[in-house]
Amino acid sequence: MKFLDEAKVYIRSGDGGAGSVSFRREKFIEFGGPDGGDGGRGGDVWIEAVNGLNTLIDFRFQQHFKAKTGTHGMGRNRTGANGEDVTLKVPVGTQVLEEDAETLICDLTKEGQRFRLAKGGNGGFGNAHFKTSTNQAPNWANPGLEGEEKTIWLRLKLIADAGLVGLPNAGKSTFLASVTRARPKIANYPFTTLHPNLGVATIDGREFVLADIPGLIEGAHEGVGIGDRFLGHVERTRVLLHLVSAQEEKVGKAYKTVKHELEAYGGELIDKPEIVALSQIDVLDEKDLKKKAKELEKACGQKVFLLSAVTGTGMTDALRALRDVIVAAAEGEETALPNRENPAQPEAGDDLDEED
Repeated sequence: MKFLDEAKVYIRSGDGGAGSVSFRREKFIEFGGPDGGDGGRGGDVWIEAVNGLNTLIDFRFQQHFKAKTGTHGMGRNRTGANGEDVTLKVPVGTQVLEEDAETLICDLTKEGQRFRLAKGGNGGFGNAHFKTSTNQAPNWANPGLEGEEKTIWLRLKLIADAGLVGLPNAGKSTFLASVTRARPKIANYPFTTLHPNLGVATIDGREFVLADIPGLIEGAHEGVGIGDRFLGHVERTRVLLHLVSAQEEKVGKAYKTVKHELEAYGGELIDKPEIVALSQIDVLDEKDLKKKAKELEKACGQKVFLLSAVTGTGMTDALRALRDVIVAAAEGEETALPNRENPAQPEAGDDLDEED
């Protein structure tokens, strides 16, 4: 199934039904009087976050949604039926924006959340409504009110606890495949990952969701490469795992390149708690490994994890470090970044900002 995280949609609520002009006509009843019923109310347009969806692909094939018009009123004081509502079903984490693609209407972050995007028009009054002691035979009725119409943007930001960032070929997809049951495409060329992937990792009996996004390169915030259009999927995470490949000639520069792109993107990504890891260490000898680890620690200002998905080195420690930050953030507590030798014990002076 193709991944789609943005869609433009036209919606229109139903018009209200018109009121009826009718007079009672029965045998032996000379002055029956007005008996025109009211029109039914037009249908609303709702949006609802549901389970089981992780893309907006359905809105590629249908972009127009119109609720039903209310039924007109009828004689014998019969009120018209209300028009049927229309519900747009979207994945959890979907934002709804105005046509300018900037003004936020609502943000659906929990399953079952609903929001009315367009209210149906009220039905018109029938002539029976206007009967008075001085006007006992009104011959007019109200038309129904028109519904609302607008164009909106749907933008999906995946719900995940931790996000993987780094340059292309930094080993993000390999890490995701090693610690979860997700099966992203893995190959030895840049931008193998073309859309975000989610996986559920389990460590010491606790589960959390990992999000892997396509790699960033220098100038991504200006549209270079795939650009930064997928960074929104890690905006909701509580912690970032920044992977730097040991195959990079200058690991410090590689780290700073991605940090610059995160800062240029905004969305408070630069302020999120970050765990840094040197990946693919199985390709280096011990001397080069120490040299690059030291260079990366100098660039990021913290201890780094040494990872190898091939041998399994450091994978459990990295997962525990992610779990500790996620648990502390969920509990509303500040935590500290763990060091490489003993990830369960935070170092003093490395307090993380609280993330709700």
